Amino acid sequence: MNVKAFFKNMACGAAIGVAMIIPGVSGGTIAVLLNIYDKLIDALGNLRRNFKENILFLIPVLLGAVLAFAAMYFPLDYALRYAPLPTVLLFAGLMAGSVPKLFKDCRANGFEKLNTFSVILPFLAIIGICVSKLFFAAGSANLSAGMPVWGYFALVAVAMLASCALVVPGVSGSMLLIILGYYDSIFAVVRTLSGDFWHAALVLALFAAGLVIGFFSIAKLMKLFLSRFPRGTHWAILGFVLGSIPAIFIVFDYANAPLDAVQIAIGCILFALGAIATYALTAYLEHKSKTQ
Repeated sequence: MNVKAFFKNMACGAAIGVAMIIPGVSGGTIAVLLNIYDKLIDALGNLRRNFKENILFLIPVLLGAVLAFAAMYFPLDYALRYAPLPTVLLFAGLMAGSVPKLFKDCRANGFEKLNTFSVILPFLAIIGICVSKLFFAAGSANLSAGMPVWGYFALVAVAMLASCALVVPGVSGSMLLIILGYYDSIFAVVRTLSGDFWHAALVLALFAAGLVIGFFSIAKLMKLFLSRFPRGTHWAILGFVLGSIPAIFIVFDYANAPLDAVQIAIGCILFALGAIATYALTAYLEHKSKTQ
């Protein structure tokens, strides 16, 4: 892999890492948007078969995701706290701009009546998960030094579930963590690293282990679907992405958001700019791939 490809993949990983912070935004959706989703799933699903080639692709993507997550968590946390609507609208616009290209690619693979359900069911599943957050969100999980033993096993299981967000487009890991009551607790542990270091390190290590286990397990499942049912799977991906756009607004915390005219105006502008930017980027990448 040349240096240009390395930094290109690292930039894609960075975008995925940033998406992981925003409740309602899926890292898998961003991978689809950047046109690396199929390659990412193929590399994860066939890691041992073409180990050197796949690991050289995955390392910069994962490195970019980790570095961007660490670097952008506090700035995005600040933006979501003081300008939540413009921030959310920007991400909604970025996803909306990818829909025409996704729809075009799906149509190129053909369409059958059964594929209608491939779109509708994932769309409704994402909306259902978001609505459940409004009614069934748990309180903050206990991740303190006095947490019960079963809490450590539950932490790994929750991390495995949250890893869906890295592989399944439209599923937001942050949103799942909020519903299960682990979102604030995990980041509270990060903030206590300078205090009870060894307990915090153990909690974060278990969480990371759960993410890795779930990440590779679900990637193999998606690889199976893409190889055996490519048409239906791609239409399902479109359904997941379509569902993720209204999902952002369902999980948006309106109670703590300053919804004044300035915020709304800035948000609308950012939505339009995000949609235009994504549409232009996908059109450029499509044109470039045809001319190569």
